[in-house]
This record gives sequence, C-alpha cells and structure tokens, in this order.
Amino acid sequence: MTAHDPASTPDAGILPGDHLERLRTRVTGTVVLPGDPDWDDARRAWQLLADQHPAAVVYAATEQDVVATVATARKLGLSVAPQGTGHAATAIPSLRDTILLRTRALDTIEINPETERARVGAGAVWSQVVGAAAEHGLAAVAGMAPSVGVTGFTLGGGVGWLARSHGLAANSIRALDVVDAHGRSLHVDAARHADLFWAARGGVAPVVVTGLELQLYPIDEIVAGGLMWPLERAPEIAHAWRDWAQTLPDGVTSLVRVLRYPPIPEIPEFLRGRSFVAVEAAIQADADAADSLLQPLRALGPELDSVRPMSPADLASVHGDPDQPSPAYGESVVLSELTPDALEAFLDAALAPSSTSLLSIELRHLGGMLTPGRTGGGAVASIDGAGLVYSVGIVPFPEAQGPVRSAAAAVIERLAPYAADAVVKNFTDTPEAATALYGAAVERLRAVVAAWDPERVIRTGHPLD
Repeated sequence: MTAHDPASTPDAGILPGDHLERLRTRVTGTVVLPGDPDWDDARRAWQLLADQHPAAVVYAATEQDVVATVATARKLGLSVAPQGTGHAATAIPSLRDTILLRTRALDTIEINPETERARVGAGAVWSQVVGAAAEHGLAAVAGMAPSVGVTGFTLGGGVGWLARSHGLAANSIRALDVVDAHGRSLHVDAARHADLFWAARGGVAPVVVTGLELQLYPIDEIVAGGLMWPLERAPEIAHAWRDWAQTLPDGVTSLVRVLRYPPIPEIPEFLRGRSFVAVEAAIQADADAADSLLQPLRALGPELDSVRPMSPADLASVHGDPDQPSPAYGESVVLSELTPDALEAFLDAALAPSSTSLLSIELRHLGGMLTPGRTGGGAVASIDGAGLVYSVGIVPFPEAQGPVRSAAAAVIERLAPYAADAVVKNFTDTPEAATALYGAAVERLRAVVAAWDPERVIRTGHPLD
C-alpha cells in the first residue's frame, strides 16, 4: 500500500528515481540505489534468508536523516521500513515501493546510574547496552543473543534471561523518541501521546523509533551457564529439569534443549559433530545459594558444566547464539502447561529422526513475571503459557531449506495438543495473523495505526491487515 499518488505532488513529471537521487543531498548518511556497486550489501539483512528488494536503502546518520527519508517517501507515495540489524527481516512480507531505513548508526548509549535508566539509540545492539550498564552495577532486560538490536527486540516484547523476574523487555520502556509518518520528531511516554506509547510496547509502532529510554535494574552479578549430557540421556534429564523448574523462585530463568552440532570447523572440537541435551539457567542468587539450587541437576553427572558467577553483561555468552549473520529458520509454540505428557511430546519431537536437520530445539520455562496480571504494560505485557518451544535449523544452501522447514513444522505439529493460544512475536520468523499476536488488543491497535499513519507510510513486520 502506498502513501499518496505521486501525480498529486508538485513534481509529478519527475521520476521517483530522480527524487531518490536528490535524497542523497538531503541526508548526512548514505543513500544506496538499485544498480549501485554496494546495492547487494546494502539490502542484506542479518537474517540471510531474507531476500530484500526495496526501492532504496538509506543509512541514517542522524534523526534529521530519518525525517528527510520519511518526508521523501511520503512525497513519492513510498513506504519506509526501519531496520536495525534485520534479525526479523522475514517478518515483513515485501519491501516493494519501500525505502529500507537502516538505523544502525544511531547507536548512542547513555547510562544514568542515579535514575537507573539507559537512553539508547535505535541502532544499538544488546552487547553494547549490557556492557555499559554493567559498569554501574546495573542490568537490562536484554535478549539472549548479543547481536540482536535493542529496538526490534524490545518493541516486539522481548523474552530473555531476566524474563521470569522482570517480565517482557517491552515493560521496561519508559519513553520513546520517534519520527511519525508526517516527519515530525516526537517524545512519547505515558503522559505524552499515551496511545502511541501503549501500542509500541509489544504491539505495533506506526512510527520510526530513533531512541528508547529503558529501565535498568540493580544486578551486579548473576550465576549462569549450561549443563550438558549426551543426547541419549535426554528423557531422564528433561523430566528432571521439569521437576526442578516447578520448584524455582522467579529469580531463576531456565530452559532445556536438544543440541545437534554440525561437523564444521566453526564449532569447538569437543562439541563438533556431537549431540547433547542441555539445561541452561540464569540464577539471581549468591554462589552458595545457586549451588544449592543446582544440586539436583549436578547430581545427574553432566559431562560439561559451565555455570559460574558472572556479570550480567556475560549472559550473552550462555545461549551460544551466532555472532555473525546466518541463514536460520525457526518456528515456535507456547505450551499451556508443562505437564509430563507435554514434556513427552516435546521429547518425541526433539528426538524424532526428522529433527536431525535442526540445530536446536528448546523449551523455555515461562511464568513468574511473564504471567498475565502480574504486571501492567503496553499492548502485549505478558505471555499466557507455561513454556515456549523454539526449534531452529541452519540453511547453508537452498536445498537445505525444505528439510529444515519440514522438521520445524513437525515439532509444532507434535505439540499442537498442548499449545496455548499465545504467539510470541520475537519467535515468529514469518508474518503472523494479528489476532494471534495481539489477541484482544487488535482493534485498539488498528485504531492507533489509523490515527497516526492512515496511509501506512511506516512499514513493519507482521502487518495488521
């Protein structure tokens, strides 16, 4: 959908390409057009399965670059799709007639230890923010992958290592700096433009976010890491983990996963080509208390044990997500309850022969402050379910995509009898129906979008229509 008929503009006789050439002189950053030598690099996302074909790519260097890009797009009847890293690039159906607005250079970070807040530019990634916060004994409700963009993760809800104790990352947003569909720079919070503030937190942001103000939390040390056993012990370990997880306080977030490492040089030799069942955890307690909590799992004799006291900034190393762009495909499902039968279904799916094409199949323990009613917030403030299953595989060449997709779909199908209605946005790689993502909030979100961006100048993943 385009914003306006170009024929209605004063320069209707000038081709859009000429206007986009003019945009080069209006921004401090860089404009890349189809046919330019660096076009393929410019349109490439972190998610290498996304084949993006926008009308142009703008690397914004300043907020004014964002304003100029939105104004140009509006004049030409184009849309604007903001993108930091592009981890979720496949959630946008198409970039036809769209300027891809790269915000990566807007990566300023300011930590205020007195208010325990961070002001973060739209292009910052979590490794930058958690490191800066840790210098002041503070922690952010961050993602598990250090390379993920703060803005996309947080606006999409955000489930990380502090999830059970502090809820979704979106609930920690205290303010937003945005450029709206009319090119106006605005400061948005609970008192100013409250409808937009509500919609952006976990829902839909019909604006370009240029910065966020995030609440931080006084956590200077955490005990975290993983325990790993050979894959043949998966049933024993998974059931032990389930029993253990039922007893945990909200200050512990954990998961069980099946890992199949490919025999490639990038994998450490002691893991290369091997398969494991693993339990990973982040425990907000001192070392002695954490050791006591972990005793039932350590009594099972893990082959590898990397759990140790660490700075919150080091949590990014626990889950082992790639630090370089990758062609990964995944699917997820929320489980209503972590019953023994649901866990058996998880094991059946994870250990099935078809799952050998998947790198990881994990089950995260939800609950705690993720539980509906435990905290207020925006359009999506909680997850109504007890566990989140996410299966993912790497697609190193096109012919591998079919088996990986089939295997991921088979996991979801096996768990369907235990599935909740909830869908978690950050774990949904392809466009999902708005009712599944937002539930009862859909109509209010549509009203906010209609008020702020009726022409749909701003294009985001998982469109409402």
